[in-house]
Amino acid sequence: MAYQRIRQPKLSDVIEQEIERLIVEGTLSPGEQLPPERELAKQFDVSRPSIREAIQRLEAKRLLTRRQGGGTFVNDGIWKGFSDPLLNLLASHSETQLDLLESRHAMEGIAAYFAALRGTDEDFARIQNCLESISEAENKQDVEAEAAAVMHFLVTLTEAAHNVVLLHIVRSLLPLLEQNVLQNLKLLHRREEVVEKVSKHRANIVDAIVSGQPEKAREMSHSHLAYIEETLLDLTREESRRERSLRRIQRSDES
Repeated sequence: MAYQRIRQPKLSDVIEQEIERLIVEGTLSPGEQLPPERELAKQFDVSRPSIREAIQRLEAKRLLTRRQGGGTFVNDGIWKGFSDPLLNLLASHSETQLDLLESRHAMEGIAAYFAALRGTDEDFARIQNCLESISEAENKQDVEAEAAAVMHFLVTLTEAAHNVVLLHIVRSLLPLLEQNVLQNLKLLHRREEVVEKVSKHRANIVDAIVSGQPEKAREMSHSHLAYIEETLLDLTREESRRERSLRRIQRSDES
């Protein structure tokens, strides 16, 4: 009986697959710079030509890109699941913002569930740090900083779920999510008691995650977003009534 020779994989193939794995799981983020070839060769314990060959193939796949001035980076466009024209179109319609808020129920609910189920101590520490950053921005009454902190919280929560498909879906929606979160916060800040309640909701979600209660974490996430949705609708109706009153006053003054 003749045995077929087992071929050892090329070192560059192994390196290429490892870098791909880091990109897929989100360890390497879009726009992140890779260490220099010399450093990578040292980390992988291989020669620089093997590193160079792996990087060239990843460039051909458009996973990595070289920038003017030196350096190799993860391609910024990897997670852009929507074209800019479509993003602009969606962002320009107010109904889309409510649709997105409804969609967040599914994404954030399942992220909270799996974060509680699979999250590590390191994940929990990062989530709690995000919560502190949101609180600091709230105290400074810096809505834009608060929105950025909330976005970081959402991405960190999704990373803790350890589901790479979910993570890439969220990352592909980041431009829409960022606008949605900022618009929502600007409205919610009109009522101080609402901001306090939303903060308590987030803390409840994190408590459920850290204590390893997936069902409760998902339930808390749904309650949190349902409250935001209900409050936004109420604020929108209130704004509509105010505008109607102003139009009546203007007509009275004109007559």
